Amino acid sequence: MTIATVAGLDRETLELTLEAIGEFATQHLPEEKLLELDHDDEFPVDVVRAMCGDELGVQLLFIPEEWGGMGGGAFDVYRVCEKLATIDLGVATGVLATFLGSDPIVFGGTEEQQKHWMGRIAAEGLLMAYCATEPEAGSDLAALRTKAEPVLDGGEPVGYHISGAKQWISNGGFADLYSVLAMAPGGPSWFVVERGAEGLSWGKPEDKHGIRASNTASVNFDDVLVTNDRLVGGVEGQGLLQAQAVFGYTRLMVAAFGLGGGWACLDRAIPYSIERVQAGSPLSEKQGYTHKLIVPHAARLEAARAFIEETAERIDAGEGSLNTEGAIAKYFASEAGNAAAEASIQALGGYGYTREYMVEKIKRDVRITTIYEGTSEILEMTISRDRWQQHLKTRGAHYHELAGELERLHARQQGVGADTAALGLHALAEILERARIARLTRNQHILFRLGELIAWAECAGSLARRAARAANGELPEKTDRRFGAEALAVLSRVFACDAALRVAGEGLRWVSGSDPAAAASIGLPAIYDAQRDLLTDMDRLADLLYER
Repeated sequence: MTIATVAGLDRETLELTLEAIGEFATQHLPEEKLLELDHDDEFPVDVVRAMCGDELGVQLLFIPEEWGGMGGGAFDVYRVCEKLATIDLGVATGVLATFLGSDPIVFGGTEEQQKHWMGRIAAEGLLMAYCATEPEAGSDLAALRTKAEPVLDGGEPVGYHISGAKQWISNGGFADLYSVLAMAPGGPSWFVVERGAEGLSWGKPEDKHGIRASNTASVNFDDVLVTNDRLVGGVEGQGLLQAQAVFGYTRLMVAAFGLGGGWACLDRAIPYSIERVQAGSPLSEKQGYTHKLIVPHAARLEAARAFIEETAERIDAGEGSLNTEGAIAKYFASEAGNAAAEASIQALGGYGYTREYMVEKIKRDVRITTIYEGTSEILEMTISRDRWQQHLKTRGAHYHELAGELERLHARQQGVGADTAALGLHALAEILERARIARLTRNQHILFRLGELIAWAECAGSLARRAARAANGELPEKTDRRFGAEALAVLSRVFACDAALRVAGEGLRWVSGSDPAAAASIGLPAIYDAQRDLLTDMDRLADLLYER
């Protein structure tokens, strides 16, 4: 098995790509068209094929240069996925399906398979579908019922008969290629099936809550014959390892969807509140409006961005798939995107609740980001299990050490929220230790809640580091430039207050019964004290968001 090295795009090429996507959307996907597609529950297959064809060629981004692509890295893919999400999450999902469907080939295929299939996707703009989920298995990829039975010729295997059903498959009714996870004698394995194969069929499109401009359908395999060269990697039993090898990367894409969807809503709520006058003044000048519906959500989205960018940088630097970091990014960004969309409906009042205004549609669309590519609950468990092991291996020192790094950052660069973020991480370390002593992690709900608190605490640290890098002119060349150094510092301070109080308060809720002295040891008084300038910072952040 070979894995292609991804160098990534230069800044100019990335910016030109993002600009081209924006121009394509302006021409082919204006808002009235998007509302029509949503209303009619229509997948614009011609538009998606144009996006993945000669007109735009967005599929080239994730294909290495040696196979005819552009060789984009994780950072590039995040930027493009966010851009696609700000246009339409349904259309973006149609594009993502090809990204996702090709991953077993990219990360698990033989050199010949990679060259053949990825070369065809690059040259022909083929659409793919990722067929993993089954009707009775959901997120449990190990509970496979789809079978791959060997076909023997003279006692030697020459192919497989694939039989089974897959559900919730994006591009299921329109894909040219299907990557299919099936149980072979040697274990779960990926296979490539082409459209038109005898025995391959799909059901009617699902009538979905959101992303109605995407195609989601069941896919059925009735004794579909594939030859040996369609077994990804050429060896049975590697399917789950191949799937897990890309979770960090693919979940980063969905994280970018949550981020893009959330900002797509806030970018509509902010100008609306400038124009909407209530009781003699614009809503944008009312603290009760901005400080509830706009300011905290901007801070959460930018905390998600900070973690996404940090993780993408590390993946591109060769640190591996970073599955847990991908889980944190996807969990936090999708939850933040949903919360921002919900707040934006409230921000527009009755208008926000009507289908004439895009925020209602975007809210229904962004909801899927907490479900596909790992539900929020699956991710909470993934996060807590991994970081729990870190806590145990380091005898409780892991998060105290991360807090120490932020304290040293604060000593060098004050005003970026690192001190308050450090309080949250110290509190998290104490909460984990008290959970260990009281054996609270025997309760699944506690593990889930710890996963949530871990995500908040780590994202606060990422945003503080991002703010410090911005202040020193050290942000990545291809970073998002929505906010400058001053704004990032304020965003970080606001979010760090929120995160530290959530970690301490929610954590105390679960461990205080086992230790009455927990509040002091967790550092709750210091965290409360850190809130003293929060209102001033929220005022300043509102001024920055409204450019006043």
